[in-house]
Amino acid sequence: MILTLKNDAGMVKSLVNTYKMKESVIKVEKIKIEKAAVLKEKPSINGIPFGRYFTDHMFLMDYDEGKGWHDPRIVPYANFELSPAAVVFHYAQEIFEGMKAYRASNGETLLFRPNENARRFNTSAERMCIPQLPEEDFVDAVKALVSLDKDWVPKEPDSSLYIRPFIIATTPHLGVHAADSYLFAVICCPVGSYYPQGLNPVPIMIESSDVRAVRGGTGYAKCGGNYAASLRAAQNAEKQGYSQVIWLDGVTRSNIEEVGGMNVMFKLGGKIVTPALTGSVLAGITRKSCIELMKDWGYEVEERDLPVSELIAAAKNGTLEEAWSTGTAAVISPIGELAFEGTKYVICGNKIGPLTQKLYDTLTGIQWGKAEDKFGWSVKVL
Repeated sequence: MILTLKNDAGMVKSLVNTYKMKESVIKVEKIKIEKAAVLKEKPSINGIPFGRYFTDHMFLMDYDEGKGWHDPRIVPYANFELSPAAVVFHYAQEIFEGMKAYRASNGETLLFRPNENARRFNTSAERMCIPQLPEEDFVDAVKALVSLDKDWVPKEPDSSLYIRPFIIATTPHLGVHAADSYLFAVICCPVGSYYPQGLNPVPIMIESSDVRAVRGGTGYAKCGGNYAASLRAAQNAEKQGYSQVIWLDGVTRSNIEEVGGMNVMFKLGGKIVTPALTGSVLAGITRKSCIELMKDWGYEVEERDLPVSELIAAAKNGTLEEAWSTGTAAVISPIGELAFEGTKYVICGNKIGPLTQKLYDTLTGIQWGKAEDKFGWSVKVL
């Protein structure tokens, strides 16, 4: 079921201005479903490229000022028809999320903390002046699409169905102003194991020239501009043999922030240190889950500014015990080598550390329904 706004211009205007869903009037409406006449042949999950093969259907819902969100529907996967003047093309008014559906050993399909994605989606929407969605609408849209295309959820070990919800501004207008029409969409694609060669540590370079985001900017929002801003540094790092870059803060360029498009964590002298969420760092759901797990296990976790000088000093004196990045796609990615200003530092003997391995095993165990879910993070798709 989908909740939509009543056709009340005053209420919609209040919503657009304040982004507080509790001030809107909502009603229940069924999702319209148009099934594809011909189903696609499903590709082999072995060696499948990430994000290239999409399921048979997609979820769509429109927004128009004065009407609110309306016409929730699932239709066959197809191209959009948009005006060349659509605001999204010229002023990058859009947001997105990344999440997965997992096939449990008993055949059930599971989502991992979808309400956290819905909450972050609305945080991004507020920053980008996009009307918010009630969290239950977001989750229901994802559930409905995954349920219809459940045969696309892979059964092979360590594989999953990647889910991409997003909103784009569709108003045809050349002018720097928030749009008054939007499209909410959800698409899905099957993906294989992120680590076809095993969970091996990767080399990372600390980027000291380009910056990803600044406090007060859009760094905490999940919007395409943040990722476009990261491409040049990522390309330069790849040419030098590194998998990704570690970003420094955009003002002093002295504090650690993120790894590429992922959060980052370090085990320093027995304590866990991760950059605080100060407005330029994305609030990762995997990050949050790792912190909650480690606190439950008795670790001291510090969310704070982490000067690069402190990190390099720890790498030199041996107190940098483990390092890893966190995100939906990889879950946990161990860091085995750190490069800064021409010097390379090996971490944990360039092997995955015991805590890093435990986090990966525990999170993936919960996600695929193999381990106890004491936190209630898994949500079944019926």
